[in-house]
Amino acid sequence: MKNTKDQKTNMMDKIVSLCKRRGFIYQSSEIYGGFASCYDYGPLGVELKNNIKREWWKSMVQERDDVVGLDSAILMHPKVWEASGHVESFADPLVDCKSCKKRFRADHLLEAKGLEPGYLKEKPEALNEIKCPECGGELTQPRQFNLLMKTQIGPIEDETSISYLRGETCQGIYVNFENVKNSLRQKIPFGIAQIGKAFRNEITPGNFIYRTREFEQMEMQYFVNPQEAKKWYEYWKPLRMKWYEDLGLKKKNLRFRQHTKDELAHYAKEAWDIEYNFPFGSFKELAGIHNRGDWDLSRHSQYSGKDLSYFDEETKEKYIPFIVETSDGADRATLAFLVDAYEEVAGGRTTTTESTKEVEVVLRLDKRLAPIKVAILPLSKKPDLEKVAKEIQNDLRKDYMTDYDNAGSIGRRYRRQDEIGTPYCLTVDFESLEDKKVTIRDRDTMQQERVAIKELKEYFKEKLD
Repeated sequence: MKNTKDQKTNMMDKIVSLCKRRGFIYQSSEIYGGFASCYDYGPLGVELKNNIKREWWKSMVQERDDVVGLDSAILMHPKVWEASGHVESFADPLVDCKSCKKRFRADHLLEAKGLEPGYLKEKPEALNEIKCPECGGELTQPRQFNLLMKTQIGPIEDETSISYLRGETCQGIYVNFENVKNSLRQKIPFGIAQIGKAFRNEITPGNFIYRTREFEQMEMQYFVNPQEAKKWYEYWKPLRMKWYEDLGLKKKNLRFRQHTKDELAHYAKEAWDIEYNFPFGSFKELAGIHNRGDWDLSRHSQYSGKDLSYFDEETKEKYIPFIVETSDGADRATLAFLVDAYEEVAGGRTTTTESTKEVEVVLRLDKRLAPIKVAILPLSKKPDLEKVAKEIQNDLRKDYMTDYDNAGSIGRRYRRQDEIGTPYCLTVDFESLEDKKVTIRDRDTMQQERVAIKELKEYFKEKLD
């Protein structure tokens, strides 16, 4: 019998295999041997990730009066990253193996030994007791490695042309605080939300799409009166956890973890992570809620010479707002939803035959996240059936992502749709030509019901909307 660690590794292998086989996620530049820690989202993956981002935007911006959206540039003035502290402080401890020359993050090696992440800051000499996980060789003493990715702006490559790919999306929000406040006449408390790419020159990326050098963040910065920062911090914490639970992540796989003092980022007054029980390393960070204090706006005021304080017309107070940040990774969320939804059914799900069947995979994604909402399956390739099926698809695709599958037995087609998380399969059979009805099968209950073609839009509106 396999131990828990082997089972988890096996689960991760199955997720990676499913993602490639069914068009969720591919290795970047695969025909050239791949490009480490970069991934391309395939036809189903881009739909899943877009649905996750859409649900985040809906809950964070669309359904609220006090949060507005933004899409800031990836390339920003280099002084932004000096002001934010990234040029000086955005670093991880790096160690090298003296034998095989491989590089590792020192804090990750300590974590693997069951030590706290902050332990490195307290007792760096403990690394002397840790050997290279690859060859058992001796490790160098840790040195700081900056994670910002440098790039060149303009035709001449020199020190004056250096810029950076943004290490986080939130800085674009801070430098636009004054613009948004004035143009939309926002009053504190209010938030600015953004979804966008960020880049970090990670020392040891890995675990599929969990830690990569190019990733997508979903961040919201909520600007508050310093005296009310604690109140709003406690307001956003449970709200972010509830979002994941409402979209189907099992409560047993989620937890909060507070950052210790020696673990806090340079800007943070308080920080909690929402952690998910991933198939590697148990509970790992999925999202974060941070009290950033007035660090960000104060620093940008100082470096830019622009006064970013807020004047409250009602109380006649003037202050630098505190910021409560909620930060979610779109890629990590995608991985968590895939892992949580994955289920194997030994012997198959149907009971119509007694023959031995192979294991069937069901991806029980929330209907809002499923890449394909309705699969249209004509019982045969006969022109009269396909004509009706195509007409139904053309009508439904105006409102939902659909898939048309006419290859193989109906049972195999059901299983293909179960494997990608499609909640409803619609079968057009020969009876449909007579009674103008189709059979709809529910992914989770496997119940089937006969529905009139003219009532399909109303039916799926009730089920999916």
